[in-house]
Amino acid sequence: MKEVVHKKLNELQATAICGNDISSSCLYVSALTIMYAGQYAWISLLFVAVVLFLFRKIYGEVVGALPLNGGAYNVLLNTSSKRLASIAATLTVLSYMATAVISASEGMHYLHNIAPGINITIATVIILLIFTGLAIVGIGESAIVAVVIFITHLTTLTLLVIASVWFIFMNGLDVFSMNWSLPITSGTIVNALFLGFSAAMLGISGFESSANFVEEQEVGVFPKTLRNMWAIVSFFNPVIALLLICIIPLAQVGEHQESLLAHLGATTGGSWLAYLISIDAVLVLCGAVLTSFVGVSGLLNRMTLDRILPNYFLKQNSRGSNYRIIISFLILCISVLLVTKGDIVALAGVYTFSFLAVMGLFGIGNLLLKFKRRKLPRPEKARGIAVVAAVALIVTAFVGNIKLNVSSFYTFLQYLVPAFGFVAIMLNRTLLIRLLIEALEYFYTPLRKMVIFSNRYLHKMNLKIESQEFVFFTKGDDVAIINKVMQYVQNNESTKKLKIVNINNDHENHALLISDLKVLDRAYPEIDIEFIELDGVFGPAIIDKLSNQWNIPKNFMFIGSPGDRFSYRVSELGGVRLIM
Repeated sequence: MKEVVHKKLNELQATAICGNDISSSCLYVSALTIMYAGQYAWISLLFVAVVLFLFRKIYGEVVGALPLNGGAYNVLLNTSSKRLASIAATLTVLSYMATAVISASEGMHYLHNIAPGINITIATVIILLIFTGLAIVGIGESAIVAVVIFITHLTTLTLLVIASVWFIFMNGLDVFSMNWSLPITSGTIVNALFLGFSAAMLGISGFESSANFVEEQEVGVFPKTLRNMWAIVSFFNPVIALLLICIIPLAQVGEHQESLLAHLGATTGGSWLAYLISIDAVLVLCGAVLTSFVGVSGLLNRMTLDRILPNYFLKQNSRGSNYRIIISFLILCISVLLVTKGDIVALAGVYTFSFLAVMGLFGIGNLLLKFKRRKLPRPEKARGIAVVAAVALIVTAFVGNIKLNVSSFYTFLQYLVPAFGFVAIMLNRTLLIRLLIEALEYFYTPLRKMVIFSNRYLHKMNLKIESQEFVFFTKGDDVAIINKVMQYVQNNESTKKLKIVNINNDHENHALLISDLKVLDRAYPEIDIEFIELDGVFGPAIIDKLSNQWNIPKNFMFIGSPGDRFSYRVSELGGVRLIM
């Protein structure tokens, strides 16, 4: 089979695919962080930028040493066990699933603000179908769409920042002074920063996506995607949060949480900017859906090659896309959307905790790579202390999110346990097959003995039944009558042998009868015909004699209907059966 070769992604294309996901966080992370950290939200977002900076080198070292699709799964597979790697892969798939559904649904919520007549659930399914088609068509074509969305999004954010700076220049910092002087609702500044940081960590979801399709990127592109994503998030997220604090009273943030940037645009630039931001939100959130499909395709393809998933998923189309993986992921996303009835809060728990767990496991994978694969060449190295600090910050954010919403953590576990169960079955399928074989043998052995015993018993019983001989007393009847006798025996009795007896008292020659019987013997091969001629007179005496001599009960002896000249009544014959 000819190998499918497709063009690798350049820096802009690769950055756009993963960047749409991480840059879409600007639409919601500022409002979310302000809700917990208040006027200190921009500081919490700066801490997130520091974490992302640390992870740049962590990802760069790992993927530089092991430039294969799979992200955290890939590094753990090469440094630890397949089981631990599968845990990371499962978490990544859950993260992508939640990302796709949440992004599509949120995008349709923004679209609903523009066009109130649409049905959000149906529109969400349509978006998932559209981007499934794009992913199946090929990553190159998907990248073109991603680039258009990415450039549009960055342009829109830039216009918003410029309009906000101009608004501040024209109106001063009165709102900032008012917001800055407000009391801290979370107790202390440290607690506010901690909660804000935990919530703001959602702002880097998507950073891990580039590592999941690194094989589709040109050589040297991967570290550039990390740099570009870090630069975008480190600039826009803190800056937009700071501008919000300078322009919007904190009391109004909760009222406009779902469309805070559109409200900022309306305040600073007018309705046209708010409308542009809403359109941009629809596009970039849809772009995040594409990121999920591309990322999960690379990851699940690698897992299938490693025999964690069935080989069924390896089938590719003419463009080199693993369309079965993509369609299966679509089915999973739609089923989750229908089961949760579009409940974004329930999916957000899966999204948050799975993403943070994947980031933490990637950091652990980096430490294992340093310890177990020291001689493996790599273009850059992250300092051990920096890796430990990054993982510690991820754990802090994980704990913080549990504190923020423990019910979301329970929702996360409800999705995680069945997913782990499926992967566990695949990893241990040989053991399960052996156990199934042993169980079948355990139940089959006594059953087999019973079957053999029963078979022998029934076979013997059948042989005993069929070994019973029958007798027909003939007067030298013609072949037509004997044929009817054969038909009667064949249809009514279980036997393999029939004795045809002629009591010859006048010493007639029955050569013709013998010849006819030979023909009938061939015509009825399942019944052995034996012709016997005896001297004497037919009657009760000879019937008793033959019954005792041959051990054949009288009711197994047949005669035709006797004529008027017959010397005995039928009742005197001892039970001989009349069949003709």
